[in-house]
Amino acid sequence: MNTCGHITSLLTRRALLKNLSCGFGWLAFSDLVARAATGPLAPKPTHFPAKAKRVIFLCMRGGPSHVDTFDYKPMLTADNGKVGKRPGTKLLGSPWEFKQHGKSGLWLSELFPKLAAHADELCLLRSMQTNLPAHPQAVINMHTGSSQFVRPSLGAWSLYGLGTTNENLPGFVTITPSNGFGGAQNYGSSFLPAIYQGTRIGSDNRPIEGAQLSNLEPTMNAQAQRTELDFIQNLNQQKLHKDGVNPEVEGVIQSYELAFKMQSQMPLVIDTDKESDATKKLYGIDTAATADFGRKCLMARRMVEAGVRFVEIGHGNWDHHFNLDNAMRTNCGAIDQPIAGLLTDLNQRGLLKDTLVIWGGEFGRTPHAQAGNGRDHNNKGFTMWMAGGGVKGGFSYGSTDDYGYEAVEKPMPIHDWHATVLALLGLDHEKLSFPYAGRDFRLTDTKGTVAKEIIS
Repeated sequence: MNTCGHITSLLTRRALLKNLSCGFGWLAFSDLVARAATGPLAPKPTHFPAKAKRVIFLCMRGGPSHVDTFDYKPMLTADNGKVGKRPGTKLLGSPWEFKQHGKSGLWLSELFPKLAAHADELCLLRSMQTNLPAHPQAVINMHTGSSQFVRPSLGAWSLYGLGTTNENLPGFVTITPSNGFGGAQNYGSSFLPAIYQGTRIGSDNRPIEGAQLSNLEPTMNAQAQRTELDFIQNLNQQKLHKDGVNPEVEGVIQSYELAFKMQSQMPLVIDTDKESDATKKLYGIDTAATADFGRKCLMARRMVEAGVRFVEIGHGNWDHHFNLDNAMRTNCGAIDQPIAGLLTDLNQRGLLKDTLVIWGGEFGRTPHAQAGNGRDHNNKGFTMWMAGGGVKGGFSYGSTDDYGYEAVEKPMPIHDWHATVLALLGLDHEKLSFPYAGRDFRLTDTKGTVAKEIIS
């Protein structure tokens, strides 16, 4: 549902004003405000005290190589060129040096020199696993917990469980999400009410600079627009009263109200131009290589500071089957300064302690070479990391084997990762459910174990 598109197409029908004296019962604006205070986006109590209040998910599409970034494998380097685990393959040691950083001594690749300064804030999840080594299925599974069925996304479940703290903004925003690999399903609400789906900003094949939400500009003054909206909502309420239960009409009512409120605040939140030169430099916006991702990260900080509950930032392509040397340098160089700037900025503003920052892709890469200077897909072991939001900093959880082929210590499948994210938000993954098609569904289905060891 294009929230702003729907409201604009209806609110511009000025002829509706002629019908205001037709005897319909009115739902006053004050009543609408009162209803919104207890509506589906109103803040909700958590199942237990939350460590994190909000999430910024840095989604690296394509599967970043864990053995070249955050999973140090000295034996892989030592055995470079030897026969790999799969027939006909040769091991490819990482061409980048790993060093220990911070008081914790976490091993990080030289590809992230700026992020390395935040080593003591990072919680490395070095034993991630997913079901299939295929991009579409793995991406959808990472976002929804299922690669076979259409299910609500992690962001939608989070918003459903928590509500939002700013009724004038969407609670879930996705910045430049992928057009492929699942598309809108990755930020959709599926059988959850439509109000919980992500609001999309930008496209994955275009720079974020200048990107706007469509149809946010009002076509008339606020009073006239409010009058038209009240009339339309009154018709919707009558339809809902007649039907008794109609999720589609309920979604329309809620989305129209949200879109009306967004017109005043959303343009201000996504406008990064008024930030200081020092802040822009912190995020790398002053440098061509880092400017685009830097703007996304700064936009995300502005959103969570304004009350948005869940923000996802897309970045790709990390599908490095060949040209690993150049491609990895380019990709890591584009995100290193912006992510370091984001962590610094959140910390300075007192937001990092209750903002969960997540980095990772749908799977990792193989320790053996492909096409001489590339790596194939690896779903059996890879790395993601978290920072802030109640996780242990300077901490490494789980491990892969000596070459990075698969998780051998404390494996963390996607259901466990989802359960842990929800737990940090104060939500019990076994209690966060929604009745649909005769049963209570949840993000983790019938599985999921919280990795309590990573929680501070």
